[in-house]
Amino acid sequence: MNNKISATLVISTYNWPKALELVFKSVLNLRVLPDEIIIADDGSDERTKSIIEAFKKQIQIPVKHFWQEDIGFRKTIIMNRAISSASGNYIIQIDGDIILHPKFIADHIEEAQHGYYIKGSRSMLSPNLTNTIINTKNIHISSLTPGVGSKINASYLPILSGLFKGNHFRSNNLRGCNFSFWKNDFITVNGYNNELEGWGHEDIELAARLTNLGIRQRQLKLKAVCFHLHHKINSRHNEDINFKKYLNTVKKKTVRCKNGIIEESV
Repeated sequence: MNNKISATLVISTYNWPKALELVFKSVLNLRVLPDEIIIADDGSDERTKSIIEAFKKQIQIPVKHFWQEDIGFRKTIIMNRAISSASGNYIIQIDGDIILHPKFIADHIEEAQHGYYIKGSRSMLSPNLTNTIINTKNIHISSLTPGVGSKINASYLPILSGLFKGNHFRSNNLRGCNFSFWKNDFITVNGYNNELEGWGHEDIELAARLTNLGIRQRQLKLKAVCFHLHHKINSRHNEDINFKKYLNTVKKKTVRCKNGIIEESV
């Protein structure tokens, strides 16, 4: 493990407290804990706050809860607030419906290198398995569990992980549900782009600016395993507009967005 890293786990969430409770349960099973946890909450109601308060009593590390009013999908804004406040120098980012393997944090820390960000993988769970997990709160899952998709992504075989590792200048395949990076790199590109409104492509647009900065993507499989609870698809009415903004970032080789952590004048 890289002892020079202080890791902050950032969890984005919106109004699914039953899923968040399972995420927290998997955090309590981690063999290596992050130095702090930050919840980036895009307007959840009091049920989520209650789950977070109960979790704080179960864990010995700092847990911060950043909340904003629910006036539509504004994930970029709350993520910028959360990450800019992190005390750790390395950010490990997941969604509030991701169940973690016990070595998830340890693996991200072990693989972290300056000049890279990490794109992890996730295994999708079927609707039936998701319902069973929510009802029983049994989060013991493996690649052999019926209803687990992406068997490679669900397998923990660190000795073979290097076979899949690719260190590339690439951004279009990133998923923010299993993503880690240096906080200083995030600050340099001014964080998430708040001009991407509604669901879609905020993660790859951030990755594109990291790429333009000269940061390579390190793909990680068979380590940092996580499982994605099934849920219905969110509204994607703004997806095409956001994707065009991503393509514009790639074309213009933009490094720093104008409206991110800091809103800059044009």
